[in-house]
Amino acid sequence: MGKKLLFEHINVPGIETYDVYRKQGGYRAVEKALTKMTPDEVMEEVKKSGLRGRGGAGFPTGMKWSFLDRKSNKPRYLVCNADESEPGTFKDRFLMEKIPHILIEGLILSSYALGSNSTYIYIRGEYRWIVGVLEKAIAEAKKAGFLGKNILGKGYDLEIYVHPGAGAYICGEETALIESLEGKRGNPRIKPPFPAVSGLYNCPTVVNNVETLAAVVPILNMGGDEYAKIGIGKSTGTKLISACGNINRPGVYEIDLGLPVDEFLNSDEYCGGIRKGHRLKAVVPGGSSVPIITADLFYKNIKGEARVMSYESLADGGFACGSMLGSGGFIAMDETVCIVRNLWNFTRFYHHESCGQCSPCREGTGWMEKVLHRLEHGHGHMHDIDLLVDVAKKIEGNTICPLGDAAAWPVASAIRHFREEFEYHAKYPDKVKNSRYAHLDDYKKAVELV
Repeated sequence: MGKKLLFEHINVPGIETYDVYRKQGGYRAVEKALTKMTPDEVMEEVKKSGLRGRGGAGFPTGMKWSFLDRKSNKPRYLVCNADESEPGTFKDRFLMEKIPHILIEGLILSSYALGSNSTYIYIRGEYRWIVGVLEKAIAEAKKAGFLGKNILGKGYDLEIYVHPGAGAYICGEETALIESLEGKRGNPRIKPPFPAVSGLYNCPTVVNNVETLAAVVPILNMGGDEYAKIGIGKSTGTKLISACGNINRPGVYEIDLGLPVDEFLNSDEYCGGIRKGHRLKAVVPGGSSVPIITADLFYKNIKGEARVMSYESLADGGFACGSMLGSGGFIAMDETVCIVRNLWNFTRFYHHESCGQCSPCREGTGWMEKVLHRLEHGHGHMHDIDLLVDVAKKIEGNTICPLGDAAAWPVASAIRHFREEFEYHAKYPDKVKNSRYAHLDDYKKAVELV
């Protein structure tokens, strides 16, 4: 049984309310920080913890905080990135809906450490009902004296505001989020300057993910050194994983980083294995933007070493044989899943969500969608496969923000690991035309998968 830090009280009735959260030890970390610690000491505990950003990139949180321009006379801002739009990822939604006060407490602690007096939660437009949940929690915390003027009589002021977006995936990129928060079109900014120097309203700004900020609460309660003892190597603490696909127990799970992938996928505590009568074919470990890998490469890296659920282990071997933990959007696919159709679906998403600012992404995602549509609907050619690889290469690394990379990596990895399935689509168009699943039986026989 893994240690539960964020979900320790998730099943307590009424935990979404201030009174119940408080009875379970809520806001104890705020009291500790404001009465016994300086902002620098709070930041030091986060550094000691080794906490890495839980939104996808995995950058060390304490280090990111230390980049904030403290010499400037301008106001400082903390922005919570709750624009959870990555296909396959729904952990932040669950956390905000079920236990909102742990996020509010994390925001107070982080704002105190950063010297921010105005903090924003930028939430995905499709999470409209959670806006009410958060605003109620904020009102309860303010009534209890944990927000507003002179918090706990310690001379620290803080207001938290909830700002819903309009349903644009691109606004998950921090500079596009800032543009949107300022009332402009959500286009990513060219960096430098980085938000830590010139972010919201051209002031020093830190943008962190929901889970990252919530994790500051257990770090302050238990101490950074103790938190760092959980996990493995540079992947410390616990991680929320959104698990879906062809598994018996889809849901959101809190795991100790370093958990063996076999245990996560097959134990009854977590995913409960692949549905009866089927076997694992492929895995997307961290949301649709990370490389897809085969079942064999999920269980073991190219050296034959067993993988664990950590940033380093899943990336071991690079994109040739590894992937990324990313945002924790775990998608399992059994042998009934058509990789070409799945990839076409992903690519449609990235084409639709591209802001259009960069030509490689604006045009390239559209080309990839059209070519994959051709292959999936029985109009493809063998040269389409190499064309897809070529377009993906021309997008990767040539855009202002990572959306271009996010669109290119799934295409390149799917063809690398499942090229024979793409070739089958090109060779036998009549068998794939107007057929979602039937052609897979013929394909499996053709490539001796059965």
